Amino acid sequence: MIKIGCAAYSYRDYLKDGRMRYEGFIEEAYKIRLDGVELTLYWLPSKDKSYFRKLKRLSLFHGLSISCAGISTNFCNPNPSERKKEIEKVKEGLDIACELGAPCLRVFGGYLPEGYTEADAMGWVTEALQSCVGYAEDKGVVIAMENHGGITAKADNVIEIVKNVDSPWFRVNLDLGNYRESVYEEIAKTVPYAVHIHAKVSVAGGVKLDYQKIKEILESKGYNGFLSIEYEEKEDPKIGVPKFAKHLMDLFC
Repeated sequence: MIKIGCAAYSYRDYLKDGRMRYEGFIEEAYKIRLDGVELTLYWLPSKDKSYFRKLKRLSLFHGLSISCAGISTNFCNPNPSERKKEIEKVKEGLDIACELGAPCLRVFGGYLPEGYTEADAMGWVTEALQSCVGYAEDKGVVIAMENHGGITAKADNVIEIVKNVDSPWFRVNLDLGNYRESVYEEIAKTVPYAVHIHAKVSVAGGVKLDYQKIKEILESKGYNGFLSIEYEEKEDPKIGVPKFAKHLMDLFC
């Protein structure tokens, strides 16, 4: 059965300015009656293991799975030392995800720098991720690359990277709102490689996503994981997220 969760990123303005902490986000998810939480790791007040274990315990006490942890990376850099820094970020993220009990870690591929070819960038991304999957296996956490524009703007590129990395510890975090053309066809291509999905209200330009159509795609491809709400609309997330969650729950649950 599809599970409905929410990414901490949905409450980014609250987390940035301190009006909400991760503990408060977990409480908010519980009030909405979600199945899980995705901990985007940008606003951590501490990286002590005790803090991560506290969040894991709090989630458990509220009956919430931690569906994923999320970091930002960019492997599309011609400088090997800069790519190495990104690899170290992934390893740190895997350590944190392991402490949280999150089964996957969301990463980004990156954006093509001026003066280089897409083939160059695909090679950098593949090589960097291949160097991370052994560590991912040691931690028991799958690396989930998001279709996040740049080198991952098209499903064919996402799938090619997955096939080239060639590891069961590397898959996809499918963001339903990030494809710009032939949206539903691109989603359908990507679903077989997805271990986690971001549910957006709309794609760029404000065009609302058709979740009845998405449900049919997910069912046809056998997806049985999380739809994690990543709310980016203008309405306050404390109002918008519960409304969107209800829409998804009514449709999927």
